[in-house]
Amino acid sequence: MVTGSTGTVTVSRESLRRLDQIARAAGAAIMEHYLLGVAATLKSDGSPLTLADEAAQQVIAEALEEWDPGIPVISEEAARAPYDERSEWRSFWLVDPLDGTKEFLSRNGEFTVNIALIEDGEPVLGVVYAPALDLMYSAAKGLGAWRTNSRGQPERIFHRPPSADRPLTVVDSRSHGSPELEAYLQTINVGSRISMGSSLKFCVVAEGRADIYPRLGPTMEWDVAAGDCVYRNSAPDGQHASPLTYNKPDLRNGPFVIGAAASVHTAQAFD
Repeated sequence: MVTGSTGTVTVSRESLRRLDQIARAAGAAIMEHYLLGVAATLKSDGSPLTLADEAAQQVIAEALEEWDPGIPVISEEAARAPYDERSEWRSFWLVDPLDGTKEFLSRNGEFTVNIALIEDGEPVLGVVYAPALDLMYSAAKGLGAWRTNSRGQPERIFHRPPSADRPLTVVDSRSHGSPELEAYLQTINVGSRISMGSSLKFCVVAEGRADIYPRLGPTMEWDVAAGDCVYRNSAPDGQHASPLTYNKPDLRNGPFVIGAAASVHTAQAFD
């Protein structure tokens, strides 16, 4: 449990509902710009930034501050505390207010709002909301992973590892392919591939539509935390293991594989 001056965040269904509402509000702010069509500017790292990113960031920052100002926030679109300060944190939010800006600009709908609570190094609450699709994935440690579609009926989702001899369905990035990924896929038994944008790739694995998600290119912790939470908690019992870690000095992730026999496949890919 994390407490603050105006509220308490617990790993509970009530907190998951509140996080769902925050993500939906941010999604509504994004859609105002999506429907109008907006141009992007380039940030210092060369990645695109739109008014929709900034609008969603404001909604989320204000809502999390109101909920519990005692929990710090790390967001792609806000100044971040130095590691000397962050290293003392046991709990914090990881936020990507608009994950998949390239998908937003290409208008294919595969962009998401990502919000996750990290406690003692693991994501314990997380939501991935695709506002253009009106599709919500949510998860909490001990409470499972859930999908809510436009009809508003939550459905529990599960990832079950395939049998050893079955060809794998792989989900990969629509916008971030690489020669390294193609080389890695030659080392496993691939039956089919799904290309998708943003953190929806984690969710496709979590709901059993894909067996494995390899990401050999760079990502940041806010890109993956909410989707990782959904995947971890999609196990029929307990949690799936994940190779991802949080609050690293540079907040940057190395190559990883999520899904079927991930630890084995990761070892094969990066030996």
